[in-house]
Amino acid sequence: MTSAEEPARPRERERVRDAARTRAEILDVATREFARAGYDGARVDEIAARTRTTKRMIYYYFGGKEQLFTAVLERAYGVIREAEQELDVDHLDPVAAIRRLAEVTFDHHEQHPDFIRLVSIENIHDAQHIAASEKLGRMGSPALDVIRRILAAGQRSGLFTTDVDAVDLHAMISAFCFFRVSNRHTFGALFGRDLVDADRREHYRAMLGDMVIAYLTAERAAD
Repeated sequence: MTSAEEPARPRERERVRDAARTRAEILDVATREFARAGYDGARVDEIAARTRTTKRMIYYYFGGKEQLFTAVLERAYGVIREAEQELDVDHLDPVAAIRRLAEVTFDHHEQHPDFIRLVSIENIHDAQHIAASEKLGRMGSPALDVIRRILAAGQRSGLFTTDVDAVDLHAMISAFCFFRVSNRHTFGALFGRDLVDADRREHYRAMLGDMVIAYLTAERAAD
């Protein structure tokens, strides 16, 4: 390599960093815009206006509105999957471990209301973007692996019943956490109670754990 070519390396690295920053900025703004306006209501022009780039560059990086929304979903799901992968409960007893897993979901959903809105929007569209995403298809759910390990340990110890399905339990935990954020406004209007009131946060967090443990330890009626 000649000395004349060497200065190009820092410039190339800087271009890569600039591209990564631009792409991340677009995704940040697009996340907020899709969460605010929905898939049909969001406009690429508006997303471009809120970033330091152009509509043409958004199409360059993502290909179009549909691909951009898919990328937003992939990143949003990636955040919670990363939190699940980092969850370390192997040193805990099964009861404490399943409580901890439920708390991670509870905390994540509370801290990421845009994720809740994006998932609601994607359900309106019959999950067509998720179904078409190879990345999301490969992502799976690390939480299911953790739940299966906890259930197996709890069943071996006699603490949990033996007929609990990991996917059912995952749905149970997710349903409570999701509803609490997604329906806070309608629930508050109907019943006069804010489900995300900071003063009742620990009450609901403990309530979730109690509900899960009660389900796992309940006697099952014979079929």
